[in-house]
Amino acid sequence: MPKVVKKLAAKTKPTTPTQQRLWLMYPPKLIKQPFIWEVAKKFKVVTNIRQATVTDEIGIVCLELDGTHVEVAKAITWLEKQGVNVEPVDLGVIAG
Repeated sequence: MPKVVKKLAAKTKPTTPTQQRLWLMYPPKLIKQPFIWEVAKKFKVVTNIRQATVTDEIGIVCLELDGTHVEVAKAITWLEKQGVNVEPVDLGVIAG
């Protein structure tokens, strides 16, 4: 189980609504893939891009996922299986 999902699992019940803010880091070979669109289609989550920087070398996105604990965990696991590095955002670093 990915560490982001473990941290989320420790806090909530499976059907509890949750909001998770994440850093997604894409390697160059994955930059053109529409992962955020796909995650919103595959899982019952609402996506909100809070910040993004994309170059030819790397893609970094701050993404908010809203949904039940189970759906958010599935979305995170799927993103990691696609090769996207997923890390939780320290809310002390980004305000609002």
